[in-house]
This record gives sequence, C-alpha cells and structure tokens, in this order.
Amino acid sequence: MPLTLKGEDAADWVYRGEGAVNLVLAYAGSSPSFIGKVIRLRKAPKNGLESNGVSVRNSIALTPQERILWKNVDQLISSSDKEIVGQLYVEHVMKPLLGSNYVDAGMHILVTREFLELVEKNVTGQRPVWRVDAARVDTQCDFGLLMSDHSLFAHGSPRPSPCISVEIKPKCGFLPFSRFISEGNAIKRRITRFEMHQILKLHHGEISRLSEYNPLDLFSGSKERIQKAIKGLLITPQNNFRVFLNGSLILGGLGGVAKNTDECIAKKFEDELKSVIEVGDGLCTENLRTLVAEALQKSGVLDKLLEVQKLDSIDIEGVIHAYYNITSEQCIVCKELSEEQAKIYASLHSASFDESLRIVKDYLIAATAKDCSLMLCFRPRNEEDSGLVYNNVYLDSTKQAFDFKVYFIDLDLKRSSKVRDYYELDKKIVSRYRHNIKLDRGRNEVTGLKACNGPLPATGIALVEQM
Repeated sequence: MPLTLKGEDAADWVYRGEGAVNLVLAYAGSSPSFIGKVIRLRKAPKNGLESNGVSVRNSIALTPQERILWKNVDQLISSSDKEIVGQLYVEHVMKPLLGSNYVDAGMHILVTREFLELVEKNVTGQRPVWRVDAARVDTQCDFGLLMSDHSLFAHGSPRPSPCISVEIKPKCGFLPFSRFISEGNAIKRRITRFEMHQILKLHHGEISRLSEYNPLDLFSGSKERIQKAIKGLLITPQNNFRVFLNGSLILGGLGGVAKNTDECIAKKFEDELKSVIEVGDGLCTENLRTLVAEALQKSGVLDKLLEVQKLDSIDIEGVIHAYYNITSEQCIVCKELSEEQAKIYASLHSASFDESLRIVKDYLIAATAKDCSLMLCFRPRNEEDSGLVYNNVYLDSTKQAFDFKVYFIDLDLKRSSKVRDYYELDKKIVSRYRHNIKLDRGRNEVTGLKACNGPLPATGIALVEQM
C-alpha cells in the first residue's frame, strides 16, 4: 500500500454516501493518482461496542468457524485482517462468479488518523442525522479501500463529456421454491421478499409508503417489464435507486432512504437530464428508462446476478438447520417443532459436514448477491470515440448512441454468525405481512394501503406517467 492520505488531503474528498458499515467519499482534487476514484472508510458505532480504542488492523479476520467454511479459498483464510478479507472475498469469490469485467475489488491505501479526523469533521453536516447518531468515521482504522468511481468514465478519455449514472439495488430476483418452506410460510412462494419486507419497514416507520418497485420485473428479461421496474424505482427510490450527473447526485438519497418523487422533484430531475439526453420537454426520464433497460439486457448482468442469487436453493428455513450442523449446537428450530414437523428437516440434519458447509457457504454468497448494487454509467458517443472499448446502445427517439459500462458494487462478505439473525428477520417479515395483508386480498386493497401511507399527489403521478 504505497499511497498514503494525510491531513492536508482531507479537503479534496467529498461525501458521496454511506451504508451500515462504510462511508464513501469521492475525490475532487487534482492529483492524478486519485482522479476518478472513491474511497470507502470504515465506520465505528458510537456505542463503542466494536472499536473501544483497539486498532481494527488487529481484529480477527475470520472466526474459526468461518476459516472452516472458506477453507477452499486460500487467500481468505491466510489473511489476518478483517478489512483485507473483505476485499479478497470480492476478488476471489464474487469476481469469478459475476465476471471480471463487472467487478472492481479495489486496493487498500494507508490513511493517517489526522486525515480521518478531518474527514469526520468535514462530512458530518452532509450525513443523515440518524447515521451521524449511530456511527462515526473509525479513526482507529489506518487504511481505506480505493476504487474507481463508477459513476464517471475513466479520466484520460480523449474528450470531456457529460455522463449520467444509475445505481440500482436490485434485491432478490426470484421466488423461493424450496420444499423446506413451512406450510405456514407458503406465501413466500407467491410474494416477493421485497414486497413483504416493505410492510415490516412501513410498520417500523423506516419508509413513508410502499415501493412501486417489483424485483421480478427487473429480472424478467422483458424490456417492457424492466422499464416498469425502473419506473417504480423512479417514483419510490427509497435506498434502492440513485442517479448521478457527472458524479453529483440528482435523484435519490445520500446514506439513507430518499424522498418519494413528487412533481417538484420529477421536474427538476427531468431538467437535469437535458444536458445528456437530447429530446423534447417531458421525455428525458422516459428515454433514461429505455437506456437503462437496453443496457441491462445487452450486458446480461442481471442473468449473472440471478444465477448467483439462486445459490440459495433451500431458503433460510432450510439453511438454518445446516448452520446448526456446522456449529455442533442443538438446533433450536427443531426444538420448537412437533415430531411430525421436524421430519421435514431430517435429511438436512443427516447430511455430511461438508454438505452442510456447502449449503451455508452458498447461502452467504447468495446473500451478498441479493444485497449488492449495480452501477450503470452512460455518456453520448461521438465519432472520435469509435476506437474505445465500451459497450454502446442506441436511442431511436433521440438518434443518439451512448457508451455505457456496468459494475457491481457493495459486494460485502456476509458473516456466518448472521445466519441466525437472517432466520429471525425472515420470521418477522412473513409474520408482519400475514398480519397486515390477507392472502385473498384484491388489487384494490393493496392500492388502498398505499394510499393511506403517503401517495404522490395526483399531479406528481401524472408527471411521472408522462416521462
């Protein structure tokens, strides 16, 4: 890690967003080493449960159980650092599965404590309040993960050009078909996890209305249904959709759930797109939907992602039993079942240790694929760009060709200790959904529920419909 960021460099890095674990900054300075880059910095909870003044570099990379789980990936089990293990996981597990052309594992660089303290001071005012209250920049961690900024095209292209980038968190793109799903939870085979989770989030006040987005549309392979999915994301972006113009956010939220798209937001967004998409008033957003759908189909990245997601072939209701096999603990799930119910899972508990490891490992890889994001970046193509290697799509309505690139981001390693948490969350999601929505509800009941929880004004809906 030859590069080091010091205190004097902090002013050149601007807030881009954050998740539960990392803060993301984009470079706004003039150093050739960092132009076109973003850096991910680790966060520490303010309750002090993780850091307590101990350097993250000294924390255990993998638990003994995880070292057995990933025993076939030498690079992971040979690392003694938690953060470096995360990068190695992307490089040696996710990249081969999703394709080297679509995954950027990044590189670690050193950062000084002064740099981190100044970054914390500089970005606090731009972060969502609830994120600030929950965590701060971890000043004990002496490195960050440097990556290309996939909301921009590479610095050094023969011409400056406006570009627009779309970040999508697709979520799970299929309905589970496992025979281990209990009779009481059979609704999971008909209703997407995303839709059911929306009800729980609404109940907890995490969102103000139900999303218009359906992951099954996005993964359908149908251009019309993909556009329908993108339209739903445009109306209710939540934390599943963001759009950048030349690296600056123009739709969606930074580090939290975005506002629903009302008439004012929709009009401002439409105006911003005019610098890239050359079409009449009110049609830029519609053409952006077409552009995204064309690029997703041409690249085939959703097919790759879905294949990895389907490594979860027996659902968490089956995986939890394999998990208890490898922990050598008594299965608390079976303890709560009748003798007749427990027979369904007997085959899992009689599986070999290696088979149980495979089930849990495949589930965790699938969990990464269900929680990652896609970044699509577009720019108008000119004749002088003919020698460049980017894919391109053509918009008939505007007579424009666009270069585009696609990358998977946020391919985080899921810890094996979280399997029990995933099982408990699954129970809560299904229970809340069944409590709120009757199985035989009609379309009008769903519409009514959405209307009761903050729908768009009629004018806002009309504007988005026209786009």
